[in-house]
Amino acid sequence: MKEDRIKDKITEIEQFLEELESIFPFDFEEYKSDFKIRAICERNFEKIIESVVDLAFILIKERKLKIPEDDESSFNILRNENIISEVLAKKLKEAKGMRNVIAHKYGKIDDEKVFQAVSEELISDAHEFLNSIKSI
Repeated sequence: MKEDRIKDKITEIEQFLEELESIFPFDFEEYKSDFKIRAICERNFEKIIESVVDLAFILIKERKLKIPEDDESSFNILRNENIISEVLAKKLKEAKGMRNVIAHKYGKIDDEKVFQAVSEELISDAHEFLNSIKSI
């Protein structure tokens, strides 16, 4: 049953990534000029990171690892167990921070930062995370 939860969460993340990749524009100008695309990208950013955190917690619980103090520390635990790299743990913690900015609207959202985070980091980092989990 626990393994099913992991597989289900992996499938969920893959679906969110597929949705995001299918609508993500090739350039910032298109992103900036279409509020629907921005809203969809921001929401998928939130869902992907929330699901990545959920998967980290499921894996930690299944392997009976140290209980994380917070979402970000879950990535440290996976790093310490050599499940993900130190670089990936850092990137995922930064993505979690960006997710919080988007979700809680701390000030004005910087569209260019979100665009760059998605195009240059989130998609590849989420795929790397999934590959790391699948390989254990």
